[in-house]
Amino acid sequence: MTTETTNIAQIEGLLFISGDEGITVGDLAKITGFMKPAITAMLDKLASHYAGDPDCALVVLHSGQTYRLATKPSLAPVIKQYFEIPLTVPLTNALLEVLAIVAYRQPITRLEIDEVRGVQSSGSLQKLMARGLVDTHGRLDAPGRPFRYVTTESFLDYFGLSSLDDLPPLPEGADVDTADLSGDLFLSAFQSRKQGGKE
Repeated sequence: MTTETTNIAQIEGLLFISGDEGITVGDLAKITGFMKPAITAMLDKLASHYAGDPDCALVVLHSGQTYRLATKPSLAPVIKQYFEIPLTVPLTNALLEVLAIVAYRQPITRLEIDEVRGVQSSGSLQKLMARGLVDTHGRLDAPGRPFRYVTTESFLDYFGLSSLDDLPPLPEGADVDTADLSGDLFLSAFQSRKQGGKE
C-alpha cells in the first residue's frame, strides 16, 4: 500500500464519520497534518475514483470548503426503499436512544448526540428523519454550521404525547447520559408504548 493510498484512506474515513454535516478542508488539515492543496488533490482523486467506478455507490459533494460523502443520485429508488420498508419494523434500541437524546436536549447537533452515545449517529438520524420522528431546525452558529435536530409532531403522535411536557421525568438533577437513556427512563417509556401497540 502506497503512502498516497494511506493518506486518501484517512481523508475518506474522516469524510465518512463527519456524516451529513461534512468536514472542511481546514479541519482535515488540522486533523491529518496534510497541506490544504494536497488534501484538495486527494479529494479530487477520491471523487474521480467514485465517479469512474460504476460499482461504487458514493460521490464526494462539496459546498465551498466543506466536503461530504453521499450516495449517487441513481441509487435514489433503492435508498428510498431502504427507508420506507423499515416503517413496518419496530424501532431498535439504538434508534430509541437517539430519539430520547433529541427529545430531551433539542435542539441538538449530531456531534453532540455522538458525544452522549459514544458512537456515530448519522445513520440513526437519517432513519428517524425518514420516519418523520425527527427533523432539522436550523444550523448551529459554529464552524461547519452543523444542523440542529428536533422532534416533530409525528413524534408526539407516535408515542401518544400531547406535548413535550409529557416526556417521562428524569430524576431530579440527573443528566441525560447513555446510562440514563438505556435504563428505566425514556427508553422504558418508549418500549412500553411500543409493546402496547403504538408501532
